[in-house]
Amino acid sequence: MAYESLLQALQEKGKLSASELKKVDRVRKGSVTESLPQLLVKLGLCSELDVADAFVATGDFEKISAPEYPLEKQLPESVSLRFLKHYHVIGLHQDEQGITTAMMDPADRFVIDALHLATGKAIIPKVGLLSEIDTALEMQYGEGRSQMDKIVDDLAVDDVGEEDLEHLKDLASEAPVIKMVNLIMQRAIETKASDIHIEPFEQSLKVRLRVDGVLQEIDAPPVKSTAAVISRIKIMAKLNIAERRLPQDGRIKVQMLGKELDLRVSSIPTMYGESVVIRLLDKENTVLDFTALGFSGVHLQRFIDVLALPHGIILITGPTGSGKSTTMYAALKQLNTSARKIITVEDPVEYQMEGINQIQAKPQIGLTFASALRSIVRQDPDVIMIGEMRDLETARIAVQSALTGHLVLSTLHTNDAAGGVTRLLDMGLEEYLLTSTVNGILAQRLVRKLCPVCKQSSIASEQLINELRLRRFAPEGDITLYKSVGCPSCNGMGYRGRMAIIEFLPMTDPVRKLIMAHEEAGAIQKLAIAEGMQTLYENGLVKVVEGVTTLEEVMRVTSE
Repeated sequence: MAYESLLQALQEKGKLSASELKKVDRVRKGSVTESLPQLLVKLGLCSELDVADAFVATGDFEKISAPEYPLEKQLPESVSLRFLKHYHVIGLHQDEQGITTAMMDPADRFVIDALHLATGKAIIPKVGLLSEIDTALEMQYGEGRSQMDKIVDDLAVDDVGEEDLEHLKDLASEAPVIKMVNLIMQRAIETKASDIHIEPFEQSLKVRLRVDGVLQEIDAPPVKSTAAVISRIKIMAKLNIAERRLPQDGRIKVQMLGKELDLRVSSIPTMYGESVVIRLLDKENTVLDFTALGFSGVHLQRFIDVLALPHGIILITGPTGSGKSTTMYAALKQLNTSARKIITVEDPVEYQMEGINQIQAKPQIGLTFASALRSIVRQDPDVIMIGEMRDLETARIAVQSALTGHLVLSTLHTNDAAGGVTRLLDMGLEEYLLTSTVNGILAQRLVRKLCPVCKQSSIASEQLINELRLRRFAPEGDITLYKSVGCPSCNGMGYRGRMAIIEFLPMTDPVRKLIMAHEEAGAIQKLAIAEGMQTLYENGLVKVVEGVTTLEEVMRVTSE
């Protein structure tokens, strides 16, 4: 059976390298029981989602998502459950044209011919995810139980107390608990989640995934397994499982579903146990390119111009989870040449970059941002990156570094670009130092991008165009706006991926005068707009008119 187009699609998407392809060929020669797609997943070279998307990319198949699987059996008794489970096939619906099925491998002619013989009807294959097909088969033929429910059957944790450390360690190393944690991580990777939230309550254990900035609840282990599940994660992150009274931070490196992931783990004590949040840092999916991140037009040019200056401070502002770190790393990637020495001090180091000296701050041993910075200056750097300006001491050293000929990049937690100025002044930084060192302040938020497959267009009414003043961005003709719908391609969300909306405040002479006169952030903002700065809201409207996102998304993340 030829799978050339599937392999080609996987290689084009960067999911399969030439050496991995050779490995598959070697294994296939000795294995006749599994089809190529099953083998790719079993060997951990590709995820189920990668394989399904590659089948769709060949142009021959449609993808089915979990909500589309029926609860009732759609295939006759002549088709055995054993056959369906072995080949990962499920019936979707019947009509006069034939039986539509979801298959892990819709190119498998043997399975299609066997189903045709058993049913006497034409078989219309579509592609589905292996785990979703197996779960749906359980729901149709079993007792309506999910994968998590099946794992729970093997769990024996009724009599364990949190005080019994040795027993907890043993439980955390047993197959059911390992399977539970792996299943949660697998779901997170498949849905491209950025965070996993594991939260214990009195009567339940909640597991939620943050996908494109929005939390979604998924199947969770039973409440009786709370201590064992959290202990398993803490052991993986090399944390102290005996310490439950204090917050702890750790890291896990895992290879799962063909991806190499760096997981950042944070645990804090709550009323009913420890709440754990795992940040997933997927190096493969991190695009450090300004255009791909959402930068465009005059903003992009102004930011690149400021980056090219030999010394001064560039600040990136926004709330937690607004993509500041990614923008910072994209800027460092642009500056990272053999002619420049770059040193960073971060807490934590999120992405490890070749050619950049990265320092992990450790306040508990006295290695704070300020103390690390004092030593960094003696290392003869050209560019210094400070993870966050948290206090006056750090800000003063950053200013001194900029005055002595270094380019300094850092972040601040403020709502807009002009607010960055007032935040530094409120910290106690003198205005004459601020105006002579800060080159520009960038503020950003992340908006979800519309799914290109299912987004629905409509012509904007004149009333809406006038109300939002959209003619600024499209002077002539009809203005088409889009709304989110939801389809298998985006798991019914209507959105897929995120991008930044930004505003960039360059430090011009008129702006410096306002700062020296102790003007408020509002006055600085007004002047910047008069000088041509697009606000976050306006930059969002540009993306709305371009059909990249929706008006609701822009309103959700901006204050206008």
